[in-house]
Amino acid sequence: MGSKENIAVNLLLERLERRYALRVLWALRDGHPQTFRLLQDSVGGITPNTLNTRIKELREAGFLDHGSDGYIVTASGQDLLKRLSDIQAFATRWSAARARK
Repeated sequence: MGSKENIAVNLLLERLERRYALRVLWALRDGHPQTFRLLQDSVGGITPNTLNTRIKELREAGFLDHGSDGYIVTASGQDLLKRLSDIQAFATRWSAARARK
């Protein structure tokens, strides 16, 4: 991987590593808009201030938008979630293998 690719990966991971960032995206993965309060409940344990910050960052990154019915994942965010779904399948297999040990 070249330096430009490394920079892009590092920037993406920096955004996603922030506390609750992935949980906010994951809560919206079904494509249904959620109001702020519903999103806060869906994420669980997140303060309003932290949720506001994550929403702002995810909107700036182009992963979230706000429509008339609430927050939604953009096409770019859906693309990211599609790629992250492979992690869910891996995690399920990994967890099951660890439980057998």
